[in-house]
Amino acid sequence: MENLRGALAPNSRIRVSAKVKTFVLDTNVLLHDPQSIYKFQENNLAIPVEVLEELDAIKGEQSTERGRNARRVHRILQELLPDSRSMHEGVELPTGGTLSIIINPYLMEGGRTSPAMQRLRSILPDLAKKDNRIIASALFVQEQYPPPTILVTKDVNVQLKARAVGLESEDYLNDKVPENIEEASYREIPVSLYELQRFCSEGEFDLGDDAAKPLYLNEYVLLRSDEGKTMPARYYGEGVVRRLKLPDCVKAPGGIPVRARNLEQQFFLDALLDDSIHMLTCFGKAGTGKTLLSIAAALHQIQDDHSRYDGVSISRPVIALGKDIGFLPGTLEEKMKPWLQPYYDALEVLIPSKPPKEPQFAAKKVSKKGHRKHAEHFLATMSAAQPVHASHGGGHGGAPLAKPYERLLRSGLVEIEALAFIRGRSIARRFFILDEAQQLTPHEVKTVITRISEGSKIVLIGDPAQIDNPYVDSRSNGLVYCHNRMKGQTVAAHVKLMKGERSKLAELAADLL
Repeated sequence: MENLRGALAPNSRIRVSAKVKTFVLDTNVLLHDPQSIYKFQENNLAIPVEVLEELDAIKGEQSTERGRNARRVHRILQELLPDSRSMHEGVELPTGGTLSIIINPYLMEGGRTSPAMQRLRSILPDLAKKDNRIIASALFVQEQYPPPTILVTKDVNVQLKARAVGLESEDYLNDKVPENIEEASYREIPVSLYELQRFCSEGEFDLGDDAAKPLYLNEYVLLRSDEGKTMPARYYGEGVVRRLKLPDCVKAPGGIPVRARNLEQQFFLDALLDDSIHMLTCFGKAGTGKTLLSIAAALHQIQDDHSRYDGVSISRPVIALGKDIGFLPGTLEEKMKPWLQPYYDALEVLIPSKPPKEPQFAAKKVSKKGHRKHAEHFLATMSAAQPVHASHGGGHGGAPLAKPYERLLRSGLVEIEALAFIRGRSIARRFFILDEAQQLTPHEVKTVITRISEGSKIVLIGDPAQIDNPYVDSRSNGLVYCHNRMKGQTVAAHVKLMKGERSKLAELAADLL
């Protein structure tokens, strides 16, 4: 083994064994998960010095998760590599593996070369690029050590370039869910007609160990008899399933009634209204009712005098589709309004300013007289608690009347939360809705969930197939990761919505385009 100062020291602690691999970490892996250093078991870890340069350039981002993670990585490395000797020789990790900082001597001006480096220079001639220099460092490690060397990066293009020069490369898989995720929205449990009738009369039924073995706690199922009769249920553990606890409808104060239109929406409403479930994840394509049902169930519960919730908090990640339009002026509510427009649309449906001709998600029509009565009662109630300012209307001087849902915002019953400022908060007695959760990393979702105090509930909704964040995918995003890790916990539940209810056109577009 060569003695290369700053790369391979004479007393290097890197382990050489047929069962050990050497993983070279790219910058994006450390930014994605600063604790990834401790998640490679008894293998060798090598960090190119170029990665330290990239982390140094990112650590100054004060208001971003990338900046925080870069600073966290620096603190971890400072603790593990306290002096020059440890930097040169490497250190043993608590996991049984080793950690080393790699300086590639082949990149030094006037330095030696090798066949692999000559091939690299012919394929990737621009070695001023950090990505190409990291690949070169990984090739250098591969030449020096017998164990297999693997470049770990979340950048697909870097993976492809590494393979082009003869270097094995893979994604960071520690926080990715398994590929064989169950696609069905629920399981069907075969029962006899007598058992189904007993379940309907008693409200619960013991499936037995064999039938209940594949189920996890709070999983929603459909009991089906040979005659085609069905009944939805929820698994409570120890082989027992029970009937759903659904009211006739849910409605916002002064709003229209909302009812589930399909089986999956019944599951969703049951979980939304159950106080024993403190965390709910929901997958669903566009138009399946995730937003409307979540805000309807939240407002339905806060109007109850005995409700455990003082109000509703709504948030979503600020990640644009397509080219960003830049900074938005105004207050926090005004900045967040474009991102939360789906919820304003839902509130407009739930608490209309005037009676709609075809109320969405309502099983029966409500008379215009009934709508006016609800609206007048709601406006009178809210006006007593919060005066209407002339700037927001009120019928004086020709000013337009404020929309009913705007009073919910001014009264504090509905709050807009910016995820950028949520760190350090403790959110108590709130019904917290996190929309577009598939755009977040697992670490960001963890940060949000750990803010939830006793008496609060968090609902994470999104579509894993619609991701605009370049740092996550359908298997590594925070929504899917959270469901996979929390599945089966007593305080957690999961629902998958499959059928679109927005319109026939929206359903066709979601399926075919």
